[in-house]
Amino acid sequence: MYRLKQIDSHKTEKPLNTIFRLILFAISYFFIVGIFQFIGLLVSNVDYNNLDASKTTEQHLIISLFDFVGNFLLLWLFMKYVDKEKFIKLGFSIQNKIKEIILGILLGVLIMGLGFLTLLMLNEISFYEFNYNFKEIVYSILVYIIVAFVEEAIFRGYILRNFMASSNNILALIISSILFALAHGFNPNMDWFSYLDLFLAGILLGISYVYTRNLWFPIALHFSWNFFQTLLGFNVSGQDFYSLIEFKIEEKNILNGGDFGFEGSIFSIIVQVLLIVVIVLYYERIKSKKLQN
Repeated sequence: MYRLKQIDSHKTEKPLNTIFRLILFAISYFFIVGIFQFIGLLVSNVDYNNLDASKTTEQHLIISLFDFVGNFLLLWLFMKYVDKEKFIKLGFSIQNKIKEIILGILLGVLIMGLGFLTLLMLNEISFYEFNYNFKEIVYSILVYIIVAFVEEAIFRGYILRNFMASSNNILALIISSILFALAHGFNPNMDWFSYLDLFLAGILLGISYVYTRNLWFPIALHFSWNFFQTLLGFNVSGQDFYSLIEFKIEEKNILNGGDFGFEGSIFSIIVQVLLIVVIVLYYERIKSKKLQN
């Protein structure tokens, strides 16, 4: 872990400058992204006076598209006029990243598949019905691609990146992960265990960025984790979406995740901790080889 602290140890930003920039970013977010989200609600015919009402997958997609435009407009404006750097510096360089994208997607499939089978064998969940709908699957893919791009660009590409420019990388990762968890505070079915899981998710999604400054692996893993979680019948971060497989939960607990979904399960915690360790060991090994050569 010592080496992790040393990566990119030359800091060019003062902590106060970083804090001021992120506060300005947060304020601008509520104005710029808020406007686009409101337009998305209007276009999708969602009652903005009753946001807790259930929405169709198509409505989620429309809102997500407007959210995507608002967030990326905000990021472009800040990278160009505040950070004064090229937009691609957020971590969007695609060169030699195809394998990482494939790996991220496969990990999501594997984790959710094994999680589903484990809970099935433990009788924590019981199969109810198969609910195939091609249009819903396509809409879900698009929604979760957008969610992955937006959240990774904001929390890893901009927030984590800015904290890393002025502070210890581990501290930057911890702070950005806390903010990532808190940002989900308005999600339904949240509790302390859910916050812990989302904090670890922030660490997991951010740890490769600390080493690579690239977003493609966390984007791929984030998308795959969410999409296959909902496809197999789980709620996603407490929210109920279309599922290909429907199952019943006899007793909601930290083994099956209850209404929060797989992310509310102890198995999610275990998997994330193991992946964090594996990723750190992997990049430390690469770093050691480079130093030896």
